[in-house]
Amino acid sequence: MIYFILIAVLLVVLIAPQFWAKSILQRYSTARKDIPATGAEFARHLLQELKLSFVSVEATGSGDHYDPVSTAVRLSASNMDERSLTAIVVAAHETGHALQHAVSYRPFFWRVRLVVWASYAEKVGSVFMLAIPVIGLISRSPLASGAVLLLGVMSMMAAVLVHFVTLPVEWNASFSRALPLLKKTNYLDAADIKAARKILLACALTYLAQSLMSMINLWRWLRVLKR
Repeated sequence: MIYFILIAVLLVVLIAPQFWAKSILQRYSTARKDIPATGAEFARHLLQELKLSFVSVEATGSGDHYDPVSTAVRLSASNMDERSLTAIVVAAHETGHALQHAVSYRPFFWRVRLVVWASYAEKVGSVFMLAIPVIGLISRSPLASGAVLLLGVMSMMAAVLVHFVTLPVEWNASFSRALPLLKKTNYLDAADIKAARKILLACALTYLAQSLMSMINLWRWLRVLKR
């Protein structure tokens, strides 16, 4: 019974932040005539004000993000071309990442470096986990199986580490970079600033479930191997 309750709690913890974030972004995505710029126009305005005009603003089909390799703020079609509160705030959030890059914010660079190899490490870790029974049968050595298990756990922990490094980076981009920019530009009134805080929190929380999912994935492998 306790096991099922634990699973239910974990599912709520995993699903709730994603559901809430999506609902918040959707709620404020309605086009508004009183908002003076699209997401793309607002991003370009902020970049100009920050003297980061070398950073481009581009459309993307893979989700809103900042690309540090191409130095580009990339926005989804709706946030690129719409005059909505979500578009404005998401543009500010991604510009916040560009600002982190420009001022050499250390956690931002830690994440960039980790992301490069973490996805490969997680895949390698899965291969190691799958190989443990085979290694055990071939070598008949608990030491060999243990060594492969250790390598697998270390590889999969890389993904967990990346997500947990990502959380403070996202929080900083939202509340230490984007929110002050939104207040400074006077694009939004007091009521919109309050809503913007929710949207910025949604932007940051989208990574929380990913962090937890990485941990649960590792735990699942360990449970399977324990059997």
